[in-house]
Amino acid sequence: MKRVGLVVACLVVIGLVASATLACADEVNITGKWFFTVQTPKGSGNPVVSFEQKGENLTGHYAGSIGEADLTGTLKNGEITFQFVTDPKAGPAIYTGKVDPTDPKKMSGDVDFAGKAKGTWEGKKVK
Repeated sequence: MKRVGLVVACLVVIGLVASATLACADEVNITGKWFFTVQTPKGSGNPVVSFEQKGENLTGHYAGSIGEADLTGTLKNGEITFQFVTDPKAGPAIYTGKVDPTDPKKMSGDVDFAGKAKGTWEGKKVK
């Protein structure tokens, strides 16, 4: 009887490990071109952001009304953070948010323009 219980316990553990492996394989990849809508108290804008994702690490490019710049960031468990600097005197723009768990071609969050202005953003993948 003890042997049957041990076999069942081992099968449960194997099943949990296999499920965790499959869940990691389904992790979101946001590589591609995105159109953003950014809202701040000073106005709105529609930048284009391109991402290249390798594991949790992001690189890419921002092009919008405040200029153009390369970006770096991370995507962990659906939570995204990326930043770039278009004007070294002004400081970094830092975007934080989440990828939509029901539609990985959408994401949204908050942006902080080096403490000078804050806002919200939404992104939609186009390619």
